[in-house]
Amino acid sequence: MAGSSFGTIFKITTWGESHGDGIGVVVDGCPAGIKFDEELVQAYLNRRKPGQTRYSTPRKENDSVKINSGLFEGRTTGTPISMAVYNETQRSADYSEIAGYYRPGHADFTYDAKYGFRDYRGGGRSSGRETIGRVAAGALACAFLKELGITVTAYTKSIGPIQASPTSRDTLIEKRDASPLFMPGKDASDAAEEYLNNTMKQFDSAGGIIECIVSGMPAGIGDPVFEKLDAALAKAVFSIGAVKGVEIGAGFSCAGATGSENNDAFLDIRDGHAHKATNHAGGILGGISDGSDIVLRAAVKPTPSIFKEQQTVLRDGSPVSVQVKGRHDPVIVPRAVVVVEAMTALVIADALLVNMGARMDRIREFYSFCRR
Repeated sequence: MAGSSFGTIFKITTWGESHGDGIGVVVDGCPAGIKFDEELVQAYLNRRKPGQTRYSTPRKENDSVKINSGLFEGRTTGTPISMAVYNETQRSADYSEIAGYYRPGHADFTYDAKYGFRDYRGGGRSSGRETIGRVAAGALACAFLKELGITVTAYTKSIGPIQASPTSRDTLIEKRDASPLFMPGKDASDAAEEYLNNTMKQFDSAGGIIECIVSGMPAGIGDPVFEKLDAALAKAVFSIGAVKGVEIGAGFSCAGATGSENNDAFLDIRDGHAHKATNHAGGILGGISDGSDIVLRAAVKPTPSIFKEQQTVLRDGSPVSVQVKGRHDPVIVPRAVVVVEAMTALVIADALLVNMGARMDRIREFYSFCRR
């Protein structure tokens, strides 16, 4: 299988299946000297861990991480970092009947079309548990970015028709983490819970939108044409299962605006950062960061595994009605928040390292310092 590696310098490779022995990641290209340990990774993994609320799958997993290489005395050594989480409560029998039919909204048919064979137990590599490796690597990327004063913060923007109210950046994380849905603002979170409760009574599921903000970003990061920063972010976030749309800044709404409405007026340039009257561009111009906050949003589809009766076909093409059994999230959005955060951090970390070779004056300055 191709496509399990991501990044140019700060590069990750994820491995494992939902009902295999475990899930993990190998990170290569991480600079030496970053403070990092299992406790830091675990804090990120706990945000996507199943079975914590009635709005996530009842599958109980500790998701305890083990760092097997690349650390010494609490710091990265510059060598490959291997992290693993071992599965503890697989119930593969729950999926035995789906071996013979294609679940609507899942990758069952496309995996068969590509490989002629598939691991039907929880979806194999297309399972949401594959994101464990991404989140572990993303925790490392966030530790790297913290050293540079850059933060990456994602939260639930909406679930179904319920939207979070605007909130101060100073209290965003506190309000987000107070909600079982990672939706800042008690009123919005309570309304979203009520919406989900009604949806679950109908044996159905819900989708939503995740917003992610990158603050402290320097200007000049990203490359023109095929390696635009917004293109890299879109690819990374689109690679997350269930994400069906990505927008940067004003996104699709700019299609209905005029140029005078959509353009961000420059106020001044200070310390290499552009200060603008608005940020419709979402912090990226011409595929390169302008120093403003990078703002992106990901649209997450409703969980395809629902108990409501659906029409599908057997592997021989004959029609059948099914009710998908097993342990599933009625909404994917809350547990995907940290995954969007992780993939965004991985893109930014990699882009920063790639950018170090962009200017001869800075290369000369770096190696002149090394000769002293």
